[in-house]
Amino acid sequence: MDKFLPIYNKVISNLEHNLPSWLHYHSLEHTQRVLEKVIYIAKKENVGEHDLFLLKIAALYHDIGFIINRENHEEISCVIASKELKEFELKAEEINKICEMIKATKIPQNPTSHLAAILADADLEYLGTDDFLEWSDKLYRELLHYQPDLSEDKWKEIQYNFISNHHYHTIYCKQNREPKKIKNLKLLKNKLREIK
Repeated sequence: MDKFLPIYNKVISNLEHNLPSWLHYHSLEHTQRVLEKVIYIAKKENVGEHDLFLLKIAALYHDIGFIINRENHEEISCVIASKELKEFELKAEEINKICEMIKATKIPQNPTSHLAAILADADLEYLGTDDFLEWSDKLYRELLHYQPDLSEDKWKEIQYNFISNHHYHTIYCKQNREPKKIKNLKLLKNKLREIK
C-alpha cells in the first residue's frame, strides 16, 4: 500500500474545501505545482526514495497554514502536519525533517539541508520560467485582498526588488532556472522604465 496516497488525498481535500477564495496564488493549483516540481528537481538532484517521500509530504503541507492564517503560515503548516502525520504513523524524526523543509519556504529563504533547498526552490521555481508573469499576476490579485490600494506599478517594483535578491539553492535550478529568471528580471526592469 502506497503510504503517500492517503496523505495526499487528505491534504488535497482539506485545501480544496478550506482555502479562502481570494488566495489566487497560494491556491490548490500552487501546491500541486510545487509537488510536481519537487519530484522533478529531486530526481535531477539524485534524491533517494525515502527522502523523496518526505519531500512530497512537505510540498503538500507547505502552505496548508493559509487555511488558518496568512501570518506565520509556515509555523501553522508545521503544527497541522505534525498532528496529522502522527495519524499516518510517521516517526517523530521524519516529521521533524518535514517541518524543517516547510520552514525553509519562509521568505527570505534559508534552507538548512539539501531536501529543504529542493522544496525552497520548487516553491519559487516559477521565477525562472515562462509562467512567471501568469503567477506574478495571481500573486498581485491575492495581495489586493490585503492591500486594496496596491498599484500595479508599485507591485512591479516589489517584484523587481524581490527577484533581485532571490537566489536558487540547488545545482539544478542554478543551472536551469537562473538564466530565465535573469531574463524575467530584465523584462520587469523594462516595464519599470516605461513607468518612469
